[in-house]
Amino acid sequence: MAIDFSNTEIAFKSKDNSALRKAYWLFRMVGSPRLVNFGKWAINFSFKLRLPIKWLVKKTIFSQFCGGETIEECSDAIAKLKKSSVGTILDYSLEGKESNEDLDATTNELIQTIERAKTDPFIPFSVFKPSGICKFSVLEKANTSTDHLNESEMKDYGMFVERMNKICKKAHESNVPVFVDAEDSWIQDSIDRMCEVMMWKYNKEKAIVYTTIQLYRWDRLDYLEKLYEKAKRDQIKIGVKLVRGAYMEKERERAKEMGYKDPIQPNKEATDRDYNEALKFCVDRLDVFAICAGSHNEDSANVLVDLMEQKQLDKKDDRLYFAQLLGMSDHISFNLSSYGYNVAKYMPYGPVKEVMPYLIRRAQENTSVSGQTSRELSLLQKERKRRKTTA
Repeated sequence: MAIDFSNTEIAFKSKDNSALRKAYWLFRMVGSPRLVNFGKWAINFSFKLRLPIKWLVKKTIFSQFCGGETIEECSDAIAKLKKSSVGTILDYSLEGKESNEDLDATTNELIQTIERAKTDPFIPFSVFKPSGICKFSVLEKANTSTDHLNESEMKDYGMFVERMNKICKKAHESNVPVFVDAEDSWIQDSIDRMCEVMMWKYNKEKAIVYTTIQLYRWDRLDYLEKLYEKAKRDQIKIGVKLVRGAYMEKERERAKEMGYKDPIQPNKEATDRDYNEALKFCVDRLDVFAICAGSHNEDSANVLVDLMEQKQLDKKDDRLYFAQLLGMSDHISFNLSSYGYNVAKYMPYGPVKEVMPYLIRRAQENTSVSGQTSRELSLLQKERKRRKTTA
């Protein structure tokens, strides 16, 4: 039975009229490429000059896409989602840090998200970006092999292994599954290798460590199948978060500039096909897999719904989750939840200035992804009209 995601009453039940109006105007603004580019420049310029704009950012785009500046500040947003039986994935969204002091601080903060999650069933997962706990240049140089690293880089790589193990060990001890986010293709092999090391160490009884598969890459379905064969052989459980991907333009440009084969699918249809095939592949093999379908695509959500119904799987089976970003695709999240499925929202948090790269990327993504902003706007406008006619 396909779910009708057009029920805006359910989708926006948690928003009062003021919040609904603010969301509508925010999406109107991020729908303009010129405005987004100007806003990026203006905000960065203002922070550089130390102008007092934090309050403005926090009341607008930050409040739409983030839960707060600290875990404690996220409490209200977590409680609001909980009322609709939607879970939270606390996502500490600092980027671009390079000093070992900063990388250690990020690791310690990630440990705190696991501590928070282990006492709350409505925080079903933790998450981190590997580039948040390792120098990007080290991950890049180690992508083909660690043999290329010099003595200093090898020390940095060893610290990355220690940090990643510290996080995954804590997740295992706390029984809190942890997502390892995917990143650029030129560091992804480094990440995949470490994910496999951690899965083979901590996923013997159940999926604790989840790798992330970006299906906008044409080679990922093949990687998923090979991963399954190795796990089946060694009796390991595989946690996998399936996403389409968010770095397409950057990936294509780099491949062209450096003269290697474009790692991205030839078109959206190929991405959609592989994404849905990956869902089917995993659901057919739940003896090994636990899945989180990270998607803002209604059709893919219904593919998983149909697969679960065909196999008569319990909607509350903890091996099967849907996830979307906070502030986006509420029509998918809340309608799925209303039908009893496991749903969680990624909730980015962190100091306003430090989270700006994430927020700018969200705005640019809404501008560049075909139909993303227009869909959000049409649903928000539909609900505003519904409320006026039923008032």
